[in-house]
Amino acid sequence: MIRILWYIVIIAVLATGAAWLADRPGDVAVVWQGYHIETSVAVAVLLVLAVVVAALLAWSVLRMILRTPDLVGAATSGRRRARGFTALSRGMIAVGSGDAAMARRYALEAGKLLGREPMTLLLRAQAAQLAGDRKTAEAAFNAMLEQPETRVLGLRGLYVEARRKGDLANAFAFAGKAAQLDPAVGWANEAMLEHLGAQRRWRDALDMLERRLATGRMDRDLARRQRAVLLTADALDSADTDPDGALEAARQATKLAPDLVPAVALYGRLLSRQGALRKASRVLEAGWKQAQHPEIAAAYIDMRPGDSALDRLDRARNLQRLTPGHEEARIIVARTAIDAREYDRARAALEPLLKDRPPARVCLMMAEIAEHGPAGAGAVREWLARASRAPRDPAWIADGVVSDHWEPISPVSGRLDAFVWAAPTELLGAHPTAWTSEDVIADGDETMAAGDLPGLEDAAGAPAPSAGRLIEASVAATAGKPSPAAMAAAAPPPERATEARGPSGAAAPQPPAGAGTTQQAAAGPAAAAGAAGDVATGGAGEASPRPRVVASWPPSEVIFPMAHAPDDPGPVADDDEGSPQVSRRINL
Repeated sequence: MIRILWYIVIIAVLATGAAWLADRPGDVAVVWQGYHIETSVAVAVLLVLAVVVAALLAWSVLRMILRTPDLVGAATSGRRRARGFTALSRGMIAVGSGDAAMARRYALEAGKLLGREPMTLLLRAQAAQLAGDRKTAEAAFNAMLEQPETRVLGLRGLYVEARRKGDLANAFAFAGKAAQLDPAVGWANEAMLEHLGAQRRWRDALDMLERRLATGRMDRDLARRQRAVLLTADALDSADTDPDGALEAARQATKLAPDLVPAVALYGRLLSRQGALRKASRVLEAGWKQAQHPEIAAAYIDMRPGDSALDRLDRARNLQRLTPGHEEARIIVARTAIDAREYDRARAALEPLLKDRPPARVCLMMAEIAEHGPAGAGAVREWLARASRAPRDPAWIADGVVSDHWEPISPVSGRLDAFVWAAPTELLGAHPTAWTSEDVIADGDETMAAGDLPGLEDAAGAPAPSAGRLIEASVAATAGKPSPAAMAAAAPPPERATEARGPSGAAAPQPPAGAGTTQQAAAGPAAAAGAAGDVATGGAGEASPRPRVVASWPPSEVIFPMAHAPDDPGPVADDDEGSPQVSRRINL
């Protein structure tokens, strides 16, 4: 729109000038070297304009002729750079697809066409890394140090190569240089935090965190969390040597991260050591509302040394009143009630937790309660057996390592704030879809044929049972060798035995060893029941400490040798030889 307006204005000006000249006629005479030229003013103006245009055109042609070598060179260079960037792009694609040969070829081509372009050095280094040529990769990264724009990138590559070789000293030296050049670089700061954390130099790590935060390129919530973790680590190390400094560090950590359990528990303990019991109670109660954790409960219950077991039980019940109905509160009350020999109260606290699959520590506490109850040794053994199959209790986990206490850094990767409070991975009792062949963890041996599973029809006959069907396992509860009647009752009927062998009369094929199957599951219900009887009666075979499971889908029968139902352990005498058989329904 602006251009159109300008065109209109220019045309209007020219038209106005032409009209002005037409209204004012006149003659122009030129006398030069004996020549006398006369013409009108309008013609003279047009001649001047034509001469100017011709001069401009002549100058343009002359200028183009003079610049021809430069234009040809620029065109050639442009085509060369275009080819170079094409090779660079294809080389990056080859690196991403894992084609080491093509990546190396395009890296050489890009280097010839583009020279020491920063991206060509990066492609050369990545192609060398992909091919396993460490020396070439290090040479490319060292070449990057010569250019300011790629210096941090070169330090990053040298850091990675040093870590691969196990040269931690040089690796952290490269990370330190990168952190000095650019304090906001994440990987360099994380590496230095790992290095300082391994040396337990928490104050130096705090200073580095402050410098990174001052750049304004770090998330403030992450900075608060990391600062709280570092302060907690410093307080833990100086709790005995510098109680006042540790108390201040723990206070700041609790203020920065109220849900950081180690900081809250340590702050409460340090306050109780100095006699500030009321303040310690308020801190620990507030922390318990944020996170119902055993460490906070232990610091709250043991806040005053020398208290009786009943006083400790009262404080545990106070925590339960703060979070009524919470599982951890019930467990804490039960634990302190057992210590106070209030076994009925402990049983009442644990009763709501026995409906589903209680964790191992609940089963162990029930065994301790049963030991002092009328049920006797039979119930104790029952709860101990149930504890061996119970879900694992939560613990501090970092990079697959389970620890009984919190640490500020991971012992595997050195990562700050890596420990989380969670239950370790449990294979038994996992969701059934974890065993399907479509899962990434499957190796192709998990799925079994229908004829290999006991009690299933042939694949061409009746459909396989659906997931979650109930399996009833009858297990002998006697202690000793099973009677002939029990062995006869455990044997399958003839038609079922024939069916287990397959329609052609041949023995059903055994599942592969890598599938995690057992001989009892492959041989049919009789062998499985016999194996269960051996475990329950202590026969010739060695008793297995936990049931063996067929890793297949649909799941096969899993028989747990239990003398009594775990949810109702009754009195069992030591000389009870004629206990009836107990059926246990297990939902897979």
